[in-house]
Amino acid sequence: QVQLVESGGGLVQAGGSLRLSCVASGRTFTTYPMGWFRQAPGKERELVASISGAGNTKYVDSVKGRFTISRDNAKNTVYLNMNSLKPGDTAVYYCAASLDRLGYITNKYDYWGQGTQVTVSS
Repeated sequence: QVQLVESGGGLVQAGGSLRLSCVASGRTFTTYPMGWFRQAPGKERELVASISGAGNTKYVDSVKGRFTISRDNAKNTVYLNMNSLKPGDTAVYYCAASLDRLGYITNKYDYWGQGTQVTVSS
C-alpha cells in the first residue's frame, strides 16, 4: 500500500521560512514525478511545484524565486523549501506522486498525502 506522509507545516510570521517533507512508502518513485499542491479555504487546489524523475522542476508564478522543490531518491522523499513566506501562502499543502512520467507535463497524480497546514501571519 502506497503512503505519502507530509511533515513540516506550522505557523510562521511573514518573511519566515518552512521546509516541508514528504516520505513515500509502499513503492519507489525515483523515476516518476512528484509534486506539491496547496488548497486555501474557498479556493481550488493548485499545483505549487513539481519535480520530474530527471530532476526538472517547475513552479507556479506566485512562488518562483521563493520556493524550491527537491528530492532525495535514496530516502524516497521530496522536499519543499519555502522562503519569504507571505500570508497568501497560507493553505493546506499536499504531496503527490505520479506513476506516469508524463504526469510532470499533465499535472495528473495518482497518490496523495493527507496534507499539512501552513499558516503565515502578517
